[in-house]
Amino acid sequence: MSKPEDTLALHLCAEGIEAIREYRFAAEACGGPGKGLRDRLAKAGLQDWRADFALIEHGLLIEVEGGGWTGGRHTRGAGFAADLKKYDAAARLGWRVYRCDPAMIKSGRALETIQILMQQRGAA
Repeated sequence: MSKPEDTLALHLCAEGIEAIREYRFAAEACGGPGKGLRDRLAKAGLQDWRADFALIEHGLLIEVEGGGWTGGRHTRGAGFAADLKKYDAAARLGWRVYRCDPAMIKSGRALETIQILMQQRGAA
Protein backbone atom coordinates (compact mmCIF):
# COMPACT_ATOMS: atom_id res chain seq x y z
CA MET A 1 0.00 0.00 0.00
CA SER A 2 1.09 3.53 -0.64
CA LYS A 3 1.50 6.16 2.05
CA PRO A 4 -1.55 8.13 0.77
CA GLU A 5 -3.63 4.93 0.93
CA ASP A 6 -2.43 4.33 4.49
CA THR A 7 -3.33 7.91 5.40
CA LEU A 8 -6.81 7.59 3.92
CA ALA A 9 -7.28 4.32 5.81
CA LEU A 10 -6.46 6.15 9.05
CA HIS A 11 -8.89 8.96 8.20
CA LEU A 12 -11.68 6.49 7.47
CA CYS A 13 -10.99 4.51 10.63
CA ALA A 14 -10.95 7.68 12.76
CA GLU A 15 -14.44 8.47 11.47
CA GLY A 16 -15.69 4.93 12.10
CA ILE A 17 -16.07 4.24 8.38
CA GLU A 18 -15.63 0.57 7.55
CA ALA A 19 -13.74 0.12 4.32
CA ILE A 20 -12.30 -2.98 2.71
CA ARG A 21 -8.84 -2.46 1.24
CA GLU A 22 -7.83 -4.02 -2.08
CA TYR A 23 -11.41 -5.13 -2.75
CA ARG A 24 -11.68 -7.56 -5.66
CA PHE A 25 -14.97 -6.24 -7.01
CA ALA A 26 -14.97 -8.18 -10.29
CA ALA A 27 -14.13 -11.47 -8.56
CA GLU A 28 -16.96 -10.90 -6.08
CA ALA A 29 -19.35 -10.20 -8.95
CA CYS A 30 -18.40 -13.58 -10.45
CA GLY A 31 -19.01 -15.66 -7.34
CA GLY A 32 -15.95 -14.80 -5.30
CA PRO A 33 -12.37 -16.02 -5.39
CA GLY A 34 -11.62 -19.69 -5.66
CA LYS A 35 -11.61 -22.50 -8.15
CA GLY A 36 -12.69 -21.49 -11.63
CA LEU A 37 -12.41 -17.74 -11.03
CA ARG A 38 -10.26 -17.13 -14.10
CA ASP A 39 -12.83 -18.84 -16.33
CA ARG A 40 -15.76 -17.04 -14.67
CA LEU A 41 -14.07 -13.67 -15.15
CA ALA A 42 -13.28 -14.43 -18.79
CA LYS A 43 -16.88 -15.48 -19.50
CA ALA A 44 -18.11 -12.23 -17.95
CA GLY A 45 -15.56 -10.15 -19.89
CA LEU A 46 -13.93 -8.98 -16.66
CA GLN A 47 -10.47 -9.03 -15.10
CA ASP A 48 -9.51 -9.57 -11.48
CA TRP A 49 -9.54 -5.84 -10.73
CA ARG A 50 -9.08 -4.45 -7.26
CA ALA A 51 -10.25 -1.16 -5.85
CA ASP A 52 -8.06 0.56 -3.27
CA PHE A 53 -11.07 0.73 -0.92
CA ALA A 54 -14.68 -0.41 -0.97
CA LEU A 55 -17.56 0.80 1.15
CA ILE A 56 -19.87 -2.12 0.42
CA GLU A 57 -23.06 -0.83 2.03
CA HIS A 58 -22.73 2.45 0.13
CA GLY A 59 -21.89 0.90 -3.23
CA LEU A 60 -18.75 3.01 -3.34
CA LEU A 61 -15.27 2.15 -4.60
CA ILE A 62 -12.43 4.54 -3.80
CA GLU A 63 -9.32 4.82 -5.94
CA VAL A 64 -6.22 6.75 -4.86
CA GLU A 65 -4.56 7.99 -8.02
CA GLY A 66 -0.84 8.53 -7.80
CA GLY A 67 1.85 9.53 -10.23
CA GLY A 68 0.04 12.52 -11.66
CA TRP A 69 3.08 14.75 -11.35
CA THR A 70 5.71 12.12 -12.06
CA GLY A 71 4.40 10.57 -15.27
CA GLY A 72 3.21 7.49 -13.40
CA ARG A 73 1.24 4.59 -14.80
CA HIS A 74 -2.16 6.22 -14.30
CA THR A 75 -1.27 9.17 -16.53
CA ARG A 76 0.33 7.36 -19.47
CA GLY A 77 -1.69 6.04 -22.40
CA ALA A 78 -1.90 2.31 -21.70
CA GLY A 79 -2.26 2.73 -17.93
CA PHE A 80 -4.90 5.42 -18.32
CA ALA A 81 -6.87 3.27 -20.80
CA ALA A 82 -6.66 0.25 -18.48
CA ASP A 83 -7.97 2.36 -15.59
CA LEU A 84 -10.90 3.53 -17.71
CA LYS A 85 -11.77 -0.07 -18.56
CA LYS A 86 -11.70 -0.92 -14.85
CA TYR A 87 -13.92 2.03 -13.91
CA ASP A 88 -16.31 1.22 -16.75
CA ALA A 89 -16.64 -2.35 -15.47
CA ALA A 90 -17.24 -1.11 -11.93
CA ALA A 91 -20.00 1.24 -13.11
CA ARG A 92 -21.64 -1.55 -15.14
CA LEU A 93 -21.62 -3.68 -11.99
CA GLY A 94 -23.46 -0.93 -10.12
CA TRP A 95 -20.59 0.70 -8.26
CA ARG A 96 -19.91 4.40 -7.90
CA VAL A 97 -16.21 5.18 -8.19
CA TYR A 98 -14.61 8.07 -6.33
CA ARG A 99 -11.10 8.99 -7.44
CA CYS A 100 -8.80 11.15 -5.34
CA ASP A 101 -5.14 12.05 -5.21
CA PRO A 102 -2.65 12.34 -2.33
CA ALA A 103 -3.16 16.11 -1.99
CA MET A 104 -6.91 15.63 -1.58
CA ILE A 105 -6.28 13.04 1.12
CA LYS A 106 -3.76 15.21 2.95
CA SER A 107 -6.06 18.25 2.96
CA GLY A 108 -9.06 16.26 4.22
CA ARG A 109 -11.08 16.95 1.09
CA ALA A 110 -11.19 13.27 0.11
CA LEU A 111 -12.69 12.29 3.46
CA GLU A 112 -15.26 15.09 3.23
CA THR A 113 -16.30 13.98 -0.25
CA ILE A 114 -16.53 10.35 0.82
CA GLN A 115 -18.81 11.37 3.68
CA ILE A 116 -21.01 13.35 1.26
CA LEU A 117 -21.20 10.37 -1.08
CA MET A 118 -22.18 8.12 1.82
CA GLN A 119 -24.96 10.54 2.81
CA GLN A 120 -26.22 10.76 -0.77
CA ARG A 121 -26.48 6.99 -1.03
CA GLY A 122 -28.30 6.86 2.29
CA ALA A 123 -30.82 9.45 1.11
CA ALA A 124 -31.55 7.61 -2.14
